[in-house]
Amino acid sequence: MVGSPPGSERRGVAFDLVIIGGGINGAGIARDAALRGLRVCLLEQGDFCSATSRWSSRLIHGGLRYLEFAELGLVRESLRERETLLATAPHLVKPLQLLVPFYHGARRGPATVRAGMWLYDLLSAGKSLPAHRMLDAGAAAALLPGLATGGLRGAATYYDAQATFPERLVLENLLAARALGADVRNYWHVERLVVEGGRVTGVLARDLRGGGVARLAAPVVVNAAGPWVDQLLGTLPGRRLRRCIGGSKGAHLVVDRLPGMGDTACYAEAGADGRPFFVIPWNGMTLVGTTDIPFSGDPARVTVDAAEVDYLLAETRRLFPSAGLSRAAVRYTYAGVRPLPAATGRDQAAITRRHHVRHHRLVARGLYSVIGGKLTTYRSLAQEVVDRVVRRLGRGATACATAREPLPGALSDPAPLAADLTARTGLPPAAAARLAGLYGARAADVAALVTRERRLAAPLVAGGAAIAAEIVFAFEAELAATLGDCLLRRTMLGLGADRAAAALPAALAVARDHLGWDAARCVAEAEGFAREAAALDVPPA
Repeated sequence: MVGSPPGSERRGVAFDLVIIGGGINGAGIARDAALRGLRVCLLEQGDFCSATSRWSSRLIHGGLRYLEFAELGLVRESLRERETLLATAPHLVKPLQLLVPFYHGARRGPATVRAGMWLYDLLSAGKSLPAHRMLDAGAAAALLPGLATGGLRGAATYYDAQATFPERLVLENLLAARALGADVRNYWHVERLVVEGGRVTGVLARDLRGGGVARLAAPVVVNAAGPWVDQLLGTLPGRRLRRCIGGSKGAHLVVDRLPGMGDTACYAEAGADGRPFFVIPWNGMTLVGTTDIPFSGDPARVTVDAAEVDYLLAETRRLFPSAGLSRAAVRYTYAGVRPLPAATGRDQAAITRRHHVRHHRLVARGLYSVIGGKLTTYRSLAQEVVDRVVRRLGRGATACATAREPLPGALSDPAPLAADLTARTGLPPAAAARLAGLYGARAADVAALVTRERRLAAPLVAGGAAIAAEIVFAFEAELAATLGDCLLRRTMLGLGADRAAAALPAALAVARDHLGWDAARCVAEAEGFAREAAALDVPPA
C-alpha cells in the first residue's frame, strides 16, 4: 500500500459505517444500512461492479450443484433469495429455463438427476417458477435444437433466473442507498485501516481521480473487497492475520448465438472432467462457462488463457456439434476471481459457496470481513452484516426492509412504459423498448432528457436502439466517471458483439457537446476505454 506524507490527509466526515468494496455485496450492505437509518460511506477503488460481481455466469440460481455436497441450507437460502429478486428487481432478474441432458457413460445418470430435481423442487416449495419435468431424448432434442443426440438418454428441464447485467443490479442498489443519504464513491482507494486502542476508528483513503487523502471516521468498517480482502487486512498494524481468501478463477467465453438456440440454456456435464458447465443465451449471443481453477495472483490482472478457451470450445462443440464452433465465433472472453474461503488440500468444486462474516475482534474490534458470497444471496448476506453492525453500534434501528422494498427501476412489464415513452416523446419503438428493458421504471428519467434537448434522441448507431441521452444520463444520474464506466457498466454497449466500436464516435461527440469534454479529454477517455476493452480480447491459440 502506498503511504501518505505526514500532514497530507484531510479530515473526513464521521459515519456510522464505512464499507470497502463496490461489488454486489458492498452495494447490498450500503442499501440495507441506509434503509435502516445509518450514516453510510462506501468506497470502491475502481468503478462500481468492475470485478467479481460482473465476471460471473450472470445467473440468479438456487445452486442445484450444491446438492452434491449436501449444502441444503445454502440451496434453500438461494432459492428463497431468487424469489425475492424476481419480485423486487423484475426488470433485471428474469426466469430462465435450463435443460440438463444426460448421456450414456456420464457420471450423473437419470436416477441421480431425477433425485436432484425432486429435492430442488422440495426445497423451493411455494416458488413462482414451474416445477421440473423429465424428458425423453426426442423431447430434449426438440426443446434444444442442435443438442448432440448420440448417446442421449433424456434430460430434465427446470427454471432458475438470469441477471443479464449484474452491473445494473449493483448500480441500482447503490443509487437506492445514495437516495437515502449514503455517501457512495468510486475511484477511492483505501490505503489503510485506522485502528486505535484495539478498535477500528475508520480508514485512510485516497481519491484516485481528484487527488488528496482523507481520513473517514467510523466505529464500524466492513471489508467487502472480495478477492482483495486479505490485501486490505494486510494494512492492519501488528501481527499478520491468517489468510481468509482462497481465490478461484472462473473463465467465460461469449460466442455468436448458436444456431437454433432459443431462450433455453443448457447445464451439462463436461466430458473431459465431469465438471458442470453452462451454455446460456445471453445479450443476443451465447455465454459459455465456467472453469474453477485456484488463483493466487493479482485479481486486477486475471484473464482467460488459451487452454481455457480450448477447453470451453471443445466441450461446447461436443454438446452442440452441428454449430461448428471455432475460435472465430468467440466475440470476447472474461474471467473473474471468486473470493472463496481459504482451504488447503480440497477440490475447488468442494469448497463451500456459503459466505462467512468474520469479526476481527482480537486486533480491531468493529472490523468485519465478508468472505465468499454469491450474486444470488447478496441481499441475505447484507441483512446478516447490517444486523451485526446495528448490534455493534448498540442503537435502535428499523428492521431490514430489503426483502420487500423494490429496487428503483422495478418494473414487471416494460411494454406499457415503452409505448408511453413513444407516445410522449416520439422515440422510435425500438429505442423506447430498449430504455424500458434496461432502465426499468427509470427509463422515464432518461426520456426526460430527450424532452429537455431533442438532439439527445439521436441514435448512437444508425438504425440502432441506443440513444444519445443514455450517455448524458450515465454521467448526470448514474455516477459514471469515465467513458469505460458509461459504455461497459451503465449503457452496457461495451458488452455487445462489437464491444461498442460502432457507438464510440457518437458517444464521444455527445460527451463533447453535452458534457463539455475538450479534445484532450476525448482522446484520453477513448484510450482508457480501449485499454479496458482489450482485456476482453481472445488470447492467441
